[in-house]
Parts: sequence; structure tokens; C-alpha cells
Amino acid sequence: MSSVQSPIPQFDQAPLPLKLYFYRMQPSDISDVLAIENDVYPFPWTRGNFLDSINSGYETWILRDGSGALNGYFLLMPSLDDAHLLNITVQRDLHGRGIGRLLLDKAKAITLERDLHALLLEVRPSNVRALKIYERYGFARIGIRKGYYPAPDNQREDGIVMKLVL
Repeated sequence: MSSVQSPIPQFDQAPLPLKLYFYRMQPSDISDVLAIENDVYPFPWTRGNFLDSINSGYETWILRDGSGALNGYFLLMPSLDDAHLLNITVQRDLHGRGIGRLLLDKAKAITLERDLHALLLEVRPSNVRALKIYERYGFARIGIRKGYYPAPDNQREDGIVMKLVL
């Protein structure tokens, strides 16, 4: 089975210039992934975090355009009855163009293909934009993980736990 999928339909409101394709993340993709990760997050994942996820057999996916440029990625850890969205990121200059929704749609489809019943994630309370995206997508807040994320000045930030029932 090929890791290449059919082209993804473009959005009327903000068409992208090239077609988009999902591929399984490979170790050779990690340099491109880290470029986006380091640009978007103040406390980015490391090369080792991504390699560990790939080597653990998690659902690790990238989204590239027709020119080969990386647009976004996500890592999904399936468990017994749900899937945990560990990381989902869109290239900064593509925010607001529908890429995040495409990534969420793919993560949801994989979760359903595995006959799992929910998608879980954590998000920083300070990441208001992401919170709104997840809520619009149908995720509900179900809890708080105290001190889940690193924060400036050796502090910690809580993580809001969200769930999408499928």
C-alpha cells in the first residue's frame, strides 16, 4: 500500500497554489519538520521526540504540496479505545488557510479506521487560537493537566485536555 494519497481538494475561500499530499513521516523528513517546529513553538519537540514516535509505530504524517514543501504534520498515538493527538503543526505562513483542518480530518479518519471512539489532545490555555480551532471542530474541554507544558522563566503552564467523541 502506497503512502501517497490522492490530492486534497482546495478551499474556495483561500485556494492554495499547488495540490497537497499526505505521506507517512520518515526520518528523512525530520529536518523539514524541525524547521517548522522550531519556528512555531517556543518549546519545540526534539529530533529524538519525532524519531521515537516514528520508531514506536505511531501514526506520523506530513502534508506536502506539489513542489515538495512541507505544509504541516501530526503525530497520533492510538490506544485501546481512543487516539491521542500528540502534536499537530502548520507552517506559520499558512495559518488560517485550512491546513489545520485537513490535518485534523486525516487524524480523525485514521482514528475511525482503527475503530477507536475518541480523539484526545492537550493545548495550552495561552494558545487561544488553537483552542478556538479545536472547539469549532467539535472538541470539548474535559480536564486540566497541571503544569503540563514548559513555560518561560522555568515555569510550567497547564494543559487543557480536550476530547472529540467519534
